[in-house]
Amino acid sequence: MSDTIKYIGVDDLDIDLFESQYVVPEGMSYNSYLIDDEKIAVLDTADRRKGEEWKANLKAALNGRQPDYLVAHHMEPDHSALIAWMLETYPGLQLVCSAQAVKMLSNFFEGFNFEGRVMTVKEGDTLSLGRHELKFIGAAMIHWPEVIMSYDSLDKVLFSADAFGKFGALVNETDDWACEARRYYFNICGKYGSQVQTVMKKLAALDVQAICPLHGPVLKGEPLTTAIKLYDTWSKYEPESEGILIAYASIHGGTAAAAERLGEILRGKGAPKVVVSDLSRDDMAEVIEDAFRYPTVVVAASSYDAGVFPVMHDFLYHLQIKNYQKRRFGIIENGSWMPTAGKVMRAMIEGLKDCEIVEPMVTIRSRMKAADEAQLEQLADSLLA
Repeated sequence: MSDTIKYIGVDDLDIDLFESQYVVPEGMSYNSYLIDDEKIAVLDTADRRKGEEWKANLKAALNGRQPDYLVAHHMEPDHSALIAWMLETYPGLQLVCSAQAVKMLSNFFEGFNFEGRVMTVKEGDTLSLGRHELKFIGAAMIHWPEVIMSYDSLDKVLFSADAFGKFGALVNETDDWACEARRYYFNICGKYGSQVQTVMKKLAALDVQAICPLHGPVLKGEPLTTAIKLYDTWSKYEPESEGILIAYASIHGGTAAAAERLGEILRGKGAPKVVVSDLSRDDMAEVIEDAFRYPTVVVAASSYDAGVFPVMHDFLYHLQIKNYQKRRFGIIENGSWMPTAGKVMRAMIEGLKDCEIVEPMVTIRSRMKAADEAQLEQLADSLLA
């Protein structure tokens, strides 16, 4: 980091599901930092899963000294689990956090007496450590209401809470930051584009030379420039790349065959990129990521219990709650006797903001037949128009 900013975070290679829903085959990092100055500040703690390792890193960095401040940028338990332990272990320590975070403390640490131990900060407040001065930046709803960021004016470092984070342990870090950062952003922060835009405008006024997120690598140089550019695109709900996502939900293979055939037709007509995903088997979070990445989505699903096959309902529900918008949709439905999937999917898509449904909607009866090919051709032409 620098002569006076030390990394004291930990990797978690044992976790299977982050937040009990996102697969993390490359693990997860819980980042924490220590600023060594006239006053010593610890920036966030870690998940209880790796508490003992984090304590060892902290003690090694302190080298027998006492910390003065613990800055809690975010109260989610993967970053705040050891707050009470810190205050018990270091009697002179002051917890620094937002007023909204203060309201949450008793939720996580019932019965702990925080009286006289908390310093509340807000937008524009500063904390002098000596040569270093932390300036606090309000970042409400990125992605919790109590979130603050801090900017170190000496080393020009932004401590960005969960923003600019990614899935994956640091020991497994690759050069492709965007891949897992994209999946992380859209699934965790994706709903809050307007709030991200508000913070991006604040950051534009600062000389940020490094970003230290609570998950993932420190960003400097070209990776930092790329990350800021992508965050601006993502938070505006704008497509990042040209391409078409075909997401299908198939019971006995008929819908899958239609989806795959549409993909072949689109490629044959010169589509720049076509991604075909099986909602029953592929990682839902990755399909959500692709839905945000590309400007066009085709949903193909079997009818089920006079509705739509559940994994498709789940997919479209995820898009609804993530504030999905500004995209084009094609629809393929399948039904052996009374197709209903199209009606349900259309209604859910119409509930999304600024989303267009491209006609025709294609209806398959159990298995694709020669006559269905013309429908798929027509849909492909409309999607590429």
